[in-house]
Amino acid sequence: MRRYTRREFVHCGLAAGAALTWSAPVLRAAGLNDTINLGFISCGGRGGELMGAFSKLAGARVAGLCDPDAERLGNARKKYPEAKGWADLRSLLDDKGIDAVVIASSNHWHCLAAIWAMQAGKDVYVEKPLSHSQWEGQQTVAAAAQYGKICQVGMQQRSDPMQAEIKRFLHDQRSLGRILSARVNRYGVRASIGKRSTPLPIPASLDYNLWLGPAQDVPIYRDNLQYDWHWVWNTGSGEMGNWGVHVLDDLRNNVFLDGVTLPKRILGGGGRVVWNDAGETPNVHFVYFDTGSIPVVIGLANITAEPNSKRGPQPPGPSSGYIAYCEDGRLEGQRGRATAFDRNGKVIKEFKGTGGMGQHQQNFLDALRRRDESILNSGALVGHHSAGWCNLANIAFRAGGAYEPAEAKRIADGSGLWNALLTEMEQLLRAHGVSPAGSAIKLSPVLEFDAAAERFIGTSADQANRYLKREYRQGFVVPEKLA
Repeated sequence: MRRYTRREFVHCGLAAGAALTWSAPVLRAAGLNDTINLGFISCGGRGGELMGAFSKLAGARVAGLCDPDAERLGNARKKYPEAKGWADLRSLLDDKGIDAVVIASSNHWHCLAAIWAMQAGKDVYVEKPLSHSQWEGQQTVAAAAQYGKICQVGMQQRSDPMQAEIKRFLHDQRSLGRILSARVNRYGVRASIGKRSTPLPIPASLDYNLWLGPAQDVPIYRDNLQYDWHWVWNTGSGEMGNWGVHVLDDLRNNVFLDGVTLPKRILGGGGRVVWNDAGETPNVHFVYFDTGSIPVVIGLANITAEPNSKRGPQPPGPSSGYIAYCEDGRLEGQRGRATAFDRNGKVIKEFKGTGGMGQHQQNFLDALRRRDESILNSGALVGHHSAGWCNLANIAFRAGGAYEPAEAKRIADGSGLWNALLTEMEQLLRAHGVSPAGSAIKLSPVLEFDAAAERFIGTSADQANRYLKREYRQGFVVPEKLA
């Protein structure tokens, strides 16, 4: 694999387009055979789902498998015995028989794996969120532009035909009038990840150096290595980057038509409460986004509505979705369906979708065959901006100080959504005996953000900008200079 020299970040516009299919002559013109050989980086749960989705599509072949855990790799090879197998993704990337890679690793690996793959001449399908920190997302977009590679981000709802129907309804037909404000929800109960008194032993089947990659080698005190990496900053992005990215992407797509790349001001707070576990990311998180046009709030909670209950909090609208509040009613959207209501709450239209699985992978293959990034439904730049909302929300939490109710309410939000969300969150915390004004809850200052430069500005910039880029471990550094 070749190594890296300098190139400045270049914004590349990737227009969302409809999925297309292409004939064998087009395949030959693009320099590909009828069969596209795919290499899968990570053979865990999501990796297995993607193998299944791609293997159902004509002309796609599971040709390579890679996982630093020999046990997981072995299980995947039983299902796909003709595929080659590797522990180190660099060995997969060196194989000339692999046309494109599918990255379903932990979040902290997404950008480096994608950049290395494109430098090795491979096209890339990379799971959401694109980035673990904002700067590395910029570098990934730059790499796609510099190397002329197709890079699709796994926000599969973008390929659900229902989304085009919603956009026509809201914007072309203006069926509910002007959009005034929007709320995004992600409410889903998750269990504690435990808190060990001694570091977690690493399985003998795992090459831990390769699993860590760019992350720091620090002791792990949770009960399980896999999946629960989501809830520590070293490897994950919390629920905001796990599920929040899907619903925030729906908002950007359907409410803003991608016209707002990143917000201009952010105020956020939250805490990790109730569980007393080894997690670091908030399980109660609330954020206000000033977009310069339509105000947006997001509420996120992974705890139950009250102690000794299995039921999660019940927010307005869908528990995982968004609400567009309009002059003449509202639209509530979520994965695979949406409902429009008039001012009196009467249902006036229902939308049924597919969720996008299968169609999104087909869209990627179509773009490969055509060598046309413009038909991607979720290209690198789209994925970067949607992940950016999550990154900024997480930075607001991490850069926060003590929660002060008066400070939280000093945003001038004429929609009333922010104050309503704060009231809901305070009630949820009190139900669990947590004081909103206690040390467990944090609140950021109002953070100003220059969306063009992708830097915080103003009086609180220094405390926020330090989270835009992480420190990488030697040998696994996202390159600042691209060849």
